[in-house]
Amino acid sequence: MGQTFSEKVLGRKAGKTVTAGELVTISPDYILSHDNSAAIIKEFRKLEIKKVKCAEKIVIVLDHVVPASSEKYAQNHKEIREFVREQAIPHFFDVHHGVCHQVFSENGFALPGKLILGADSHTPSYGAFGAFAAGIGRSEAASVWATDEIWLKVPETIRIEMRGKLSPMVFAKDIILKIIGREGADRANYKAVEFAGPAAKSFSVESRFVMTNMSAEMGAKNGYFVPDEKALAWLEGKARENFQKVISDQDARYEAVLDVDISAIEPQIACPHTVDNVCPITEVKGTPIHQALIGTCTNGRAEDLNAAAQILKGKKVHPHVRVLVIPASRKEYLKALRNGDLEIMVEAGCLVLNPGCGPCLGAHQGILAPGETAVSTANRNFRGRMGSRDSFIYLASPATVAASALEGALADPREYA
Repeated sequence: MGQTFSEKVLGRKAGKTVTAGELVTISPDYILSHDNSAAIIKEFRKLEIKKVKCAEKIVIVLDHVVPASSEKYAQNHKEIREFVREQAIPHFFDVHHGVCHQVFSENGFALPGKLILGADSHTPSYGAFGAFAAGIGRSEAASVWATDEIWLKVPETIRIEMRGKLSPMVFAKDIILKIIGREGADRANYKAVEFAGPAAKSFSVESRFVMTNMSAEMGAKNGYFVPDEKALAWLEGKARENFQKVISDQDARYEAVLDVDISAIEPQIACPHTVDNVCPITEVKGTPIHQALIGTCTNGRAEDLNAAAQILKGKKVHPHVRVLVIPASRKEYLKALRNGDLEIMVEAGCLVLNPGCGPCLGAHQGILAPGETAVSTANRNFRGRMGSRDSFIYLASPATVAASALEGALADPREYA
């Protein structure tokens, strides 16, 4: 019997052949954290260890509340900067770089075959490049800082066989929302999700990032695409070290194989207050909105901003709607600036924010008031996620969000094709 990608990566790290369900003790290639590094530092201090074990493996990106919106957040950032200097951590990205997942990838840490841990639930994003990437808790992160080790259970793998071709105005966001809505938010709890099938190669690297990022919303331990020519081309000039592609064997054992015909999928939307509460946009079309968010680590790349700009070009957003645009990183911001998409958005009436997490986590920048409704390209719509617990969040593709911003209500982007 062959092995899955996850079995191979964890087995190589453990120094033995492993199968799904086994517990292994491994050392990661990199461990990521962000503003929550302040909390991790407190946990690390409790261990009464003076020095981190492998400073060169630690990557810290300030992104959640940037620039600091209060004295509390400013103090957290200060403590992180001081810790970085104290521990001589070489990979530190301050507030001007962007969202941790995008910055981590742009700077060549997310590589095929690497084992990456992150103190953020959307760490599975790096599976877009063929890495095994999993989120862990803050106390776990502190322990890894101290010991350079962690135990993991080898996950079973769900293979998603995608076939067909995307219809106009249907995007990767629509595909992953359809899968989550069909299978449920707990379908992949502590399992790997492998995106495969003849249609997998048709997705851009940016679109793959959307799907691996949101595999976390199925409960996945990690998501994965085979690192093909597109992925390798994207990594050219970025990879900071050598890597080795790892691919599942043809006779690998899967927990399940799910068939998805992407040709049959129309624009989707996740309704409040769970990500698996999904339906076609046609079922909720006309629902009034107050705010629209285009961006975040899920859909804040130049490709996403361009999809929205094509709909907004030459038009004005509805006067009752606040439209926030937040590029995933400074580099993506500059791409969209240079190709004219940000100019289109500003002329349409959008407010462009600095790269970062911004409104996505509800700490600052675009908090919703009680009774308000937002449509967002982010990855979560839990109650209170963007401010008041009495607000409502819908999740959709950049195209759907842009169309909705024009109409002041949830709208079908196909009408703007």
